[in-house]
Amino acid sequence: MRIAIIGAGNLGLSIAKGIVLNQTHTTLYLTKRKLSAIDKWKEYHQVYLTTNNQEAVQNSDIIILAVQPNQLETILKEIKDLLTDKHLLISTITGFKINRMETLVGTQTPIIRSMPNTAISVGKSMTCLCSNTAGKDRIAIAEAIFNGLGTSIVIEEKLMQAATVLCASGIAFWMRLIRATTQGGIQLGFDAEIAMKMSMQTALGAASLLIETNSHPEQEIDRVTTPRGCTITGLNEMEHQGLSSSLIKGLNASFEKISEISQS
Repeated sequence: MRIAIIGAGNLGLSIAKGIVLNQTHTTLYLTKRKLSAIDKWKEYHQVYLTTNNQEAVQNSDIIILAVQPNQLETILKEIKDLLTDKHLLISTITGFKINRMETLVGTQTPIIRSMPNTAISVGKSMTCLCSNTAGKDRIAIAEAIFNGLGTSIVIEEKLMQAATVLCASGIAFWMRLIRATTQGGIQLGFDAEIAMKMSMQTALGAASLLIETNSHPEQEIDRVTTPRGCTITGLNEMEHQGLSSSLIKGLNASFEKISEISQS
């Protein structure tokens, strides 16, 4: 694949890292205003650095847009006359809807909107994808790229805001749960570093169990709960204190906020 990443910041470089490690590219162009910040990328095979977005587009077929939201409109206007039927636009910009991009580059341009989360930096992102009509037959290309950086799923665009809450904001929610169990571990007598390592690894193990066995959380809970045991006693106390309810309310509150922002 001939790929260009417009905007080689933290997200753009995380995507570039996955592309290079997975050898997804035949050529990879990275654009940035100050090339000195990404100078080491010149060492990679078939990776080219430029400050010129038009040069990157002319030498690529897949254009990954990883700039700030307030920069995207200007960039699309800058490159629109260079786009051909071979080009595919993949946007990573939160809140920038497909129809808004279509007004700038036309409905005939294949557009895919992606929503990765910060775990993309370690190849563990949950990335949600959707497309315009012209991009439907090319969404497999985006899946191939983002599956090399974690896992991807295709959803309807109307669910993108909800996906942002569940997957992008969700990283912070899970971090807070890990911190809370770490604090509990300290209270039980462990040093902070040891407690956090135990909490992190246990969270990883729980997720891995569900992923690798295709099991349901309640099935796995049943495996570790016994009548009058310590696990069910702890779980019930957490539920009495509103654990599940608080999480659901938090998700809904985040969704209401993102909906409010998108309308402003």
